[in-house]
Amino acid sequence: MPEIVKICPEIREGDIPELYCNVFRRKVEERCGPFMSGRGVHPPVITLGVQAGIGAEGFRIEDGGEGEVRIIGNDLRGCFYGMGKFLRDARYEEGRFIPGKWRGTSVPEKKVRGIYLATHFHNYFHHAPVEKVKEYIEDLALWGANHLLVWFDRHHYRGINDPAAREMIVRLRELLKAGKNAGLNVGLAVLANEGYADSPEELRADGATGRAHYGVELCPSKPGAAALILREFEEEFDAFSEVHPDFLSLWPYDQGGCACPECKPWGCNGYLRIGEQVARLFKKRFSSGQVILSTWLFDCPYKTNDEWEGLSRAFAKPPDWVDYLLADSHDNFPKYPLVHGAPGGLPIINFPEISMWKMTPWGGFGANPLPVRFQGFWNEVKSVSAGGFPYLEGIFADINQVLYGAMYWSKDRPASDALREYISFEYSQDVVEDVLKAVAILERNHGYSWLHDRRTGKVRGLPKNRTATGEALSLLSDADRRLPDCVRRSWRWRILYLRALLDDELSRNQEVKTDRCEEALEELTRIYYAGKAEFLVQPPSRKNIESSGYEPKWFHRE
Repeated sequence: MPEIVKICPEIREGDIPELYCNVFRRKVEERCGPFMSGRGVHPPVITLGVQAGIGAEGFRIEDGGEGEVRIIGNDLRGCFYGMGKFLRDARYEEGRFIPGKWRGTSVPEKKVRGIYLATHFHNYFHHAPVEKVKEYIEDLALWGANHLLVWFDRHHYRGINDPAAREMIVRLRELLKAGKNAGLNVGLAVLANEGYADSPEELRADGATGRAHYGVELCPSKPGAAALILREFEEEFDAFSEVHPDFLSLWPYDQGGCACPECKPWGCNGYLRIGEQVARLFKKRFSSGQVILSTWLFDCPYKTNDEWEGLSRAFAKPPDWVDYLLADSHDNFPKYPLVHGAPGGLPIINFPEISMWKMTPWGGFGANPLPVRFQGFWNEVKSVSAGGFPYLEGIFADINQVLYGAMYWSKDRPASDALREYISFEYSQDVVEDVLKAVAILERNHGYSWLHDRRTGKVRGLPKNRTATGEALSLLSDADRRLPDCVRRSWRWRILYLRALLDDELSRNQEVKTDRCEEALEELTRIYYAGKAEFLVQPPSRKNIESSGYEPKWFHRE
C-alpha cells in the first residue's frame, strides 16, 4: 500500500504515535484491500498534525496543496477523532480510496464519552482474541470515545493469586494498554464491598438488600472487614499499576451492598463510609486519578428516595473525594437528580443499558439497534449530563454504543443522523435508505424471551406480534447484493442481516426454530467466539443448549 498517510512536520506539537497511521491504514485496507493508484487517479496524501486553539479534543479537516488533505487536532485525541471523521466521510472501492468532501471544525460537547466493556460469562470481550478486542477499542475511539472502563470481577476467584484471576488481570491490562495507546483515559470499575469466592464467612454482608448478591461480599461494619476490603483493593491497584489507571468507578450494586443495621440504607451509609476509604486509597496511589461514584439502582426496586435523599444530606458540603456522580438504571433515568440536581453539585454522567433490554440471551439473535428508544432517553438527560458509559455486553450492541458516542459528542445531534453515518461508513453509502427502513422495523419487533422444554426438546421464543419481518429481510437482502464482498463478510453486517433473518424465520414458523435458524445461531456463535459462553450471552442454538446443560430459573416449561 503506498504511503497515503503521514505526519505533518510543519504542524506538529508533540509526537503523533505511529499507531495513528497504522489504524488509518487498517481501516482503509479492510475496505479497499491492497491500495492501488490505478484508474488514472493519483492517491490522496493525508497528513496528520496537532495545533492548539481548535478546542479541547477537537479537530479541523482542511485541504492542503496538490491533493493533500490535512487532519489537524487541537491535541493528540483531536487528531485521532479527526481521522475517524475523515474515514467515515470517504468512499471505498476495491483498490481505491476516495476522500470525502467534508471540511471544517468539530469540537466535542460532553467531557466523558466512555466505553464500558463487560468482560464476563465468556462473552466476546472475555473470550475473543485480545487483538480483535484491541482493534474494537480503536474503532470506538475513532468515533470519539475518550474513556475506557473495565471491571475485575472478583467473586469468581479464590484471591488475587488464583491462576484464573491472574489470567484475567493480564487480559484486562492488555485492553487498558490498548486504550491508553489510542489516547483514552482508562479506569477500573469496583464494588465498594467486593469479595472473593473464599471471603471469610464471618465477615460477609447481609444480602437482603433487594439487589443481586453472590453471597461473598463483605460487611464493612464488622470488625476486621474494612481492613480486609482495603488490603484487597491495594492488591488490585498494585496489579494494574503499570497501566496507571486515570479513574476509579465505585459501585454500590448490581451485586453488592449490605443490609445489616449498621450499613443500611447502604447507598447513603455503609457504601459512603467504605467508599470514601477506597477512593482516598486510589487517589493516594494515583495522584491525578479521579473517582466516579455510581448510584446505579439507588432506591430500586422500592421506589423510594431514601438513598438519594441521604446522599444529598451527606454531600451538603461537596466531597473532595468524588469527581463525578454516575446515575442510571435498567430502564428510565432516576427522577431525583433531574428534579433536585446532583447531590453535592457534582457533574453527572449516565450509564445507559444498551445490551440486555428485552433480550434473553443478550445478543443471542444478532444486532439490537434501538435508536428511537435511546433518543428518548438522551433527550431527558442531555441538558444535565456530562456524558457517560453505555453498558456494552457484546459487539451485538455496536450500533447503540456508536449512537450514544455521537450524542455525547454533539448533544443535539439526532440519533437518526448518527445512524445514517454509521450505515454509510460500516456498510455503504449506496444502501443507507434501505438499511434505515430495516432498522426501524427491527426496533419495532425487538424482544425475545427464549423458552426451552427439555421434555420435548422444543425451543422457541415467546409469541410476539411481529410485523413486516419479511420486508426487513427483503430490504437487507437487496442491500446485501449491492455490498462489496469485504462488507458482506464483515461481522457488523452479518449480525444485522442475521437478526432480520431470525425475526422473519421465527415469525413465519410460529416462533419455532427451523434448520435455517440453527445455521444463523451457529454463525452468531462463531462471530461472538461464544462456543464456551454462558447461556446469557450465547446464541440459543440446539448445539449450544445441549452442551451447556444450563436452564435459567426464569425459564418456563411449555
